[in-house]
This record gives sequence, C-alpha cells and structure tokens, in this order.
Amino acid sequence: MNPNLVFLNSFLDISEETFAKLSDIAVFRKLERGELIGKSDEIPTKIYMLISGVMRAYLDSESGKEYNKSFFMPFSFVGAFTGLIKKQPSKLVYEALTYCKVYEVEFTTFMDLCKKDINVSHLYNRILEHVFIKYEERQIELISMNATERYLKLIRKIPEIENLIPQYQIASYLSITPVQLSRIRKKLKSNKENAL
Repeated sequence: MNPNLVFLNSFLDISEETFAKLSDIAVFRKLERGELIGKSDEIPTKIYMLISGVMRAYLDSESGKEYNKSFFMPFSFVGAFTGLIKKQPSKLVYEALTYCKVYEVEFTTFMDLCKKDINVSHLYNRILEHVFIKYEERQIELISMNATERYLKLIRKIPEIENLIPQYQIASYLSITPVQLSRIRKKLKSNKENAL
C-alpha cells in the first residue's frame, strides 16, 4: 500500500477515491537544505506533507536571534496553520534542515475540496486535532520537564538529530543555551560511562 495513504489512514480511514482526489491537487517537491517554504511576515498559501528529511519552524527576532518552535520528521504536516486559517502573515519561518521531499498543496484548493468531499473535510478535522494535540504536548513538556528530560525526549523522537543539525538549533528548541546543552550532554555521557 502507498505509504502516503497509510499515513493519511492513521488519521481517518480514507478511500482510494478520496486519496486520488488529494493526489490530484498535490505537487511533489524536493527541498534543498536551508530552503524556506514559508517566511515570517508573508501570508502563507500552502500546506506540506513531509515524507523525508527534517524541517523546522522558528521565530526570527528583531535582534536576529532564532527561536525554534518545532522540528518536523516524516510523516508530518508542515505549514503556518494560524496564518492559513486567518489569512494573515505568519510569525514563523519554515526551513528544510536537510534534503527533504514534500507534497505541496494550495490551501484554498484543499479547502474547496473539503466543501465538495465530506471525507476530505473529516480528514482535515482530524489533522487539526492532531496539530492541536502536538501543540499541547509541547507546552506541557516545556512547563513540566527539565532541560535534560526534554533533551532525552527529543533524542528518543529523533535519534540522529545530533548529526543532522547544529547544536545551537537543538538548544534553541529546548529553550536553553548551547553551553547548557553541552553540559547536559557531557553529564549524560559521564553517567553512561560510570554505569559501565
């Protein structure tokens, strides 16, 4: 079975016919490392389904400092949902951290399909529920876990992250400094060695 269909079926059991309609409005794209699919202060028009690679969403402050909000791994939906829904400029930048493969869909075309096909509308509702749950999990993580616990959770989620992106980006995602991250890594390594 098509892995993209398997992924969509994890939200809602959709028919081959509905999948074909979605495939018809999707454009396959390859993104180079560092390529942006959404910039802050631009009104977004597209949503993406990430099928390979790693992406991030970050806030770019006036001082030039970046604050990572999210990392995206396959399979996941990537896009400035608040900006899409409100038809307002996004506050976040979306960037490919590695070579990525995505399916790109014009949001208005997708919404038109939602109006015509109840199954697509149900799928959209399930995707929004999923996005909200992930957002809430992230907020709970930030208020209930210490930096070491957040780092360990991130490593479990993306085991190869240390080899994929710079340390300062990992630190930003964890809401700590690169120096703090270095200390955490050193302490964990020391604990592991002492346990042997």
